[in-house]
Amino acid sequence: MSTGCRKTRDRPECLREGNAMDLSSTTLLTLALLGYVAGSLAGLVFCRWERLANCLSFGGATLAAGCGTVACARLLATGGTVAPVQLQLLPTLVPYVQFTARLDSLSVFFGLIVSVLGFALSLYSLGYARGFFGHKNVGVLGAFFNLMLLATNLVFLSDNAFFFLIAWEIMALSAYCLVSFEHEKPETRSAGVFYFVMSHIGTGCLILGFLLLFQASGGYGFDGFHALGDKMSPGSRNAAFLLFLIGFGVKAGIVPLHTWLPEAHPVAPSNVSAFMSGVLIKTGIYGLARVFFDFLGTPPMWWGVTVLAIGTISAVLGVLYALMQHDLKRLLAYHSIENIGIILMGFGASLMFLNTGHPLLSTLALIAGLYHTLNHALFKGLLFLGAGAVLHATRTRDMEHLGGLAKRMPQTAFFFLIGAVAISALPPLNGFVSEWLTYQSLLQGFGTTESLLRLMFPIGGALLALTGALAAACFVKAFGITFLAQPRSEAAAQAHEASFTMLLGQAVLVAACVFLGLFPTLFLKLLDPLTQQLTGLQISSQLTLANGLVLAGTNPAGGTVSTLGIAVLGIALLAVPFALWLMLGRQTRVRIGPTWDCGLQGLTPRMEYTATGFSKPIRMIFKALFRPRREVQREYDFSPYFATNIRFEAHVEEIFETRIYRPLNRWVLWLSRRMRALQAGSIQAYLIYIFITLLLLLLFAL
Repeated sequence: MSTGCRKTRDRPECLREGNAMDLSSTTLLTLALLGYVAGSLAGLVFCRWERLANCLSFGGATLAAGCGTVACARLLATGGTVAPVQLQLLPTLVPYVQFTARLDSLSVFFGLIVSVLGFALSLYSLGYARGFFGHKNVGVLGAFFNLMLLATNLVFLSDNAFFFLIAWEIMALSAYCLVSFEHEKPETRSAGVFYFVMSHIGTGCLILGFLLLFQASGGYGFDGFHALGDKMSPGSRNAAFLLFLIGFGVKAGIVPLHTWLPEAHPVAPSNVSAFMSGVLIKTGIYGLARVFFDFLGTPPMWWGVTVLAIGTISAVLGVLYALMQHDLKRLLAYHSIENIGIILMGFGASLMFLNTGHPLLSTLALIAGLYHTLNHALFKGLLFLGAGAVLHATRTRDMEHLGGLAKRMPQTAFFFLIGAVAISALPPLNGFVSEWLTYQSLLQGFGTTESLLRLMFPIGGALLALTGALAAACFVKAFGITFLAQPRSEAAAQAHEASFTMLLGQAVLVAACVFLGLFPTLFLKLLDPLTQQLTGLQISSQLTLANGLVLAGTNPAGGTVSTLGIAVLGIALLAVPFALWLMLGRQTRVRIGPTWDCGLQGLTPRMEYTATGFSKPIRMIFKALFRPRREVQREYDFSPYFATNIRFEAHVEEIFETRIYRPLNRWVLWLSRRMRALQAGSIQAYLIYIFITLLLLLLFAL
């Protein structure tokens, strides 16, 4: 690996002379990439010695991710630009295939996300992978895990379309192997194939999009793509926008391209689920940010409206379908769709503001989306790790068979609660900060245009508020049904706390969620180089008041908030009930009695709320969407009026699967059967096919 220095047309990218920090950061990043390679090879070489393979592969990933975290944080903290890092993986014998990578603010920011989450997940995996000892090859798991981390980093570092697509495919294939790790289960094989097919549909769209950019620029380097949209014809530019939106949207899991996500996330190992939800789907967000704000130039209004509408629909439908789930990991998977929608709401608003000539608001909306990208990676990774600890201890993901785990897994329950508060956007944690910034950008957008399109902003804000309320209700259900009350099964009653490294991985993410919630103004400064690159403005100083203790919007009348102040006030108010107890209740006699049980002979798990029962009111309110159906089976002994056993099942319709993908699948199969007639077995017919194809290609070329 070698480094160099160059300048683009309007974005200098030269390493400052004598800047040892930048040089050492680049070296650390190089070590991180080499560490993933070493971890992957160690997992394969020592796959017969599972304990050694576990230690070397996941331990190596931990060290590599730690180096990547330090490197990316230092590069962002310098506030300047950095030199490109050139990777000579193969001789440059083929035209256009240049395996070069360049560090810029956007790639470093996403590199920070993959490194922070990769560090926590690798720590967690050291203990989690022991659950596979004796019946699964842990070395293979570690090898593909390191390969996925390496490929994801290279996706963010790529400076060439060919290199990007190669890294993109390696990432997709390694993720497929990890999703299919427990391939002996039919649902795992089905989910893996579904993910594989959807991923390659998205890749096909990306290839076509890059070909359009190549047609306009004459090369495949990202330098040549910068602001290229202003030179393209409107038709080609709009076609490129739609192709990239679909291609990256498949990976991000936007509605209606999301159907692979709730199938693949639950069946994958939990450390893989956490990475896929926290980072892998963010590669789609990275691609959209790179294309929208770097390649395609000033956007037309309908681009922003489309992205904002898709984001709003994804957010609302994601949380609604999450409420209907009783599989804990499937519930979290649908919440990933919801949060991707929230991120796209920020991106869509930013594109609309760029079109109307409001760069300040555009930068605010972009910051909101990027901040939520990082926040979602942290708290969703934390929640999946908590779900993995529950699955590791009970061998079930079904919340109907859980309960009472707070007494048996108190630390995991506490960490999961922190993640639930963060994802519900409750102060003072990090999810609240990014959603507050999103509200600020949406509510200030109403006055930016006189057209009816300005109604998109208050409607988006109202639906974002609905999404937040439903998310809070969903995690009351998820935490309460899983961790509170009495165990509903023997497996839950015999559950045990997770191992030390599993808890340590969760603790790292808890600390990150708390830090980004209490001190958002410190982190916003790291986004200045990024917003300078994408929108031409740095506004972190305008978002802070009182020496960085108070967070403000760009409009002074838009309100302010201090998450640190909320936390301090909450802690201070705890002294009030304690003082009242000292004055009034210290001498009060306390008598403990049994919990009221309606006069029955003690409480049993059959009396508890179920996950299905908790979500029934929402299911009835939105029955036009869910189309619920239920099945009731009764068994009688001697009288039709006294049932001895009742079995109740409730189902909701996955509308996109039943109304879009299944009919599409039937149509493709029908078309395939009809096309068999082309396979005549005649060499003359095949020569005619080739001749016709050549004629069409010549006509297209002319």
